[in-house]
Amino acid sequence: MNISDCETLVSQHLIRSSEVAQATASTCIGSIAAAASMMVDVFRAGKKVLICGNGGSAADAQHLAAEFVNRFRKDFERPALPAIALTTDTSFLTAYANDYGFDGSFERQVLALGKSGDLLLAISTSGNSVNVLRAVNSARERGMKTVGLAGEGGKLPTMVDQAIIIPSFDTQHVQEVMLAVEHSICLLVETGLFGVKEAHASE
Repeated sequence: MNISDCETLVSQHLIRSSEVAQATASTCIGSIAAAASMMVDVFRAGKKVLICGNGGSAADAQHLAAEFVNRFRKDFERPALPAIALTTDTSFLTAYANDYGFDGSFERQVLALGKSGDLLLAISTSGNSVNVLRAVNSARERGMKTVGLAGEGGKLPTMVDQAIIIPSFDTQHVQEVMLAVEHSICLLVETGLFGVKEAHASE
């Protein structure tokens, strides 16, 4: 493959990614704001957010939890927010998968850690990850609020209190836009909890 062909492929990929981002900006602003508002209410009530997903979505779960516990904006100091990625405990995940299989791996942690009033953020590019769907069911049974972040076509959006649906079936582009959505949620949560003036004081 020559340099010109490489440049064409990269250009096409980036253009398509930007198109999905633009479509998300047109269709998902309300759902993003609603999901962030739910999280603000949960944190304000002294409750916590649990986050789960597989593969790239597992990385997103850890990324988002880190933003909440640490901080989103480097120029804005604020208290830590209680968020847990259910993807980080390799000893539990491998023990459970070895004993029972993978499908209940997140559900089991929801049963152990989730309480009424907490919130589960479930991330699935396809919207059909069995272990994610089972976690949502258990969260709802425990009186937790649920938010789903997914691409088009899956079951997850029909099962949660608030769905954010990236308008694409292309896994790579859905994942790329998911990060921007997650950062938007972080910004809204910080601003909602700690105030617009404080969150933008250094700009």
